[in-house]
Amino acid sequence: MPAKASDTINFKHMKGDFAIYSRRVVLPEGIVPATIFVENGKVVRIIEGKVVNAQCPLESVGKQVLMPGCIDAHVHINEPGRTEWEGFDTATRAAAAGGITSLVDMPLNSDPVTTTADDFIQKINATSGKLHVNCGFWGGLVPGNTDELEGMIKMGILGIKAFLSDSGIEDFQNVLRHDLNEGMPIIAAYDLPILVHCEIEDLDRDNSRLKKNPTSYKAYLKSRPKSWENKAVELMVELCGKHDCKTHIVHLSSAKALPTIWAAKSAKLPLTVETCPHYLYFCADDIPDGNTLFKCAPPIRGKKNNEQLWQALSDDLIDYIATDHSPAPPDLKEIESGNLLKAWGGISSLQFLLPVMWTASKKRGHSVEKLVNWLSDRPAQLAGLKTKGKIAVGYDADFVVWNPEEEFTVTEELVEHRHKVSPYIGERLFGKVTQTYVNGIKVFEEGEMVELNKGSLLLKRESEIGKSIVEEVYK
Repeated sequence: MPAKASDTINFKHMKGDFAIYSRRVVLPEGIVPATIFVENGKVVRIIEGKVVNAQCPLESVGKQVLMPGCIDAHVHINEPGRTEWEGFDTATRAAAAGGITSLVDMPLNSDPVTTTADDFIQKINATSGKLHVNCGFWGGLVPGNTDELEGMIKMGILGIKAFLSDSGIEDFQNVLRHDLNEGMPIIAAYDLPILVHCEIEDLDRDNSRLKKNPTSYKAYLKSRPKSWENKAVELMVELCGKHDCKTHIVHLSSAKALPTIWAAKSAKLPLTVETCPHYLYFCADDIPDGNTLFKCAPPIRGKKNNEQLWQALSDDLIDYIATDHSPAPPDLKEIESGNLLKAWGGISSLQFLLPVMWTASKKRGHSVEKLVNWLSDRPAQLAGLKTKGKIAVGYDADFVVWNPEEEFTVTEELVEHRHKVSPYIGERLFGKVTQTYVNGIKVFEEGEMVELNKGSLLLKRESEIGKSIVEEVYK
């Protein structure tokens, strides 16, 4: 527990770069009034209550919540090669505006995709001068690249991503059982996770209904049934046990897969699961035809299904939340035509992770502490970010300050993403972010970026070549 300001403390030694006080600081022990002292980007001291004679600048944020910065472990930044879709500059600006202090970038939708060590070098080079929050990287497993996994791992990727169905990117082909059997032992040897898009397409897939009525959301929903997810989750649970490899199910949308997940966790398999805000905030029953902003894969399903996802999240069967931010230019979203068959699939939502989840959570009586588990602590654990996800002595000073009682409307003017295209535009949300701190530096305040390029690369391991590349880019 933190010391109390009323305790006997030699305040002459209460120095640091700065201190920040809130009446509602979210610590691992609970929410308390506390003063957090920061030095060299780290939390060095926590005092319960307000320290009025600190020997350093003190900022008071009153009753606003001060909690660890959010960590979004599933983001498609699309750079290099498709910067016109998003890019590190706009993605990390949007993250900072939303109280997200660390991202983990997915290995596809960029060009080249991140499936070799050389590709990873290009990815790192593309971040130069554009990281306004911290950023780590997942590498990719595709058919025929198992010889590349170790090189990427030694350069610092945090884990490996694979698809079990068509990714939509020609250079990132889906894997089959034999590819997983080759790759998972290598990943397990380094104690890293494999992250899997769990859909296995039926060989006799029938898209006839969607082809006849390409603007029908019901037709799109039926074109990607729950059975695809359920079969894929069953396969990954089997291989998780076989290889004792950390296995992470990304963007779960089918509640029918939950019994399989429960059995795997009951058997103490190293299995974790995420779902996304759009599967919890929206439901298929309310999605109008011809609105391609809601198209994603797996699809947003019905209310009953999504309430079961909420229950699984409440029961810790689902571990945490990630946005799966997958932006695209408006023309690729087929906004004018409303054609769900042709439209690029993906929800643009990075900036609104915290307020969307708080708005939906508070209706169900969930606490801010629960939100920290879902948005900060557990994503940090999956990515192996050992000094992030909590406000504690020795941890990085990555904070978000926000007002859970303040309501606002999402407008195009607020959006920091490259394209002002999102199903959340027009939504009334609770939880306005007022300040974001990255590595002990305030980067965002009251709607404005106040410091740029203060993010760091988050690398798990560094070979000599990986280290030299990072030093060259960030010298």
